[in-house]
Amino acid sequence: MAHWLLKSEADSYGWDDLVRDGATEWDGVRNAAAAKHLRAMAVDDSALFYHSGKEKAAVGIATITRAARADGEDGRWVSVQVAPDRPLPRPVTLAAMKADTRLADLPMLRQSRLSVSPVGDAEWAVLMELAGV
Repeated sequence: MAHWLLKSEADSYGWDDLVRDGATEWDGVRNAAAAKHLRAMAVDDSALFYHSGKEKAAVGIATITRAARADGEDGRWVSVQVAPDRPLPRPVTLAAMKADTRLADLPMLRQSRLSVSPVGDAEWAVLMELAGV
């Protein structure tokens, strides 16, 4: 099982929206690197749901419930389906991520504009610790 980080602005589509909807199609990603990560996702992978914008914090854990399928007609882009798993006991802020040296290589911190990025097992464990899981 792999781990991921999905970024969304809370004002556009936040954690509460995902919980309300029960699942959503993670579509509209138009960045080649992020699309590559979507293609690598498998059913039952876990993803941190991160609020970008004002909040700048991971707030929940989502589960990938359907692997990649075409998003659009040109075949270049893909989407996956995600469902809420559980909220984090404590949000993990961007500041906390940057302050923890164990997360220095976290792809989200090195490529902050990517809306989808991988999270290694060791990094996932640190993030869960920071979240109180």
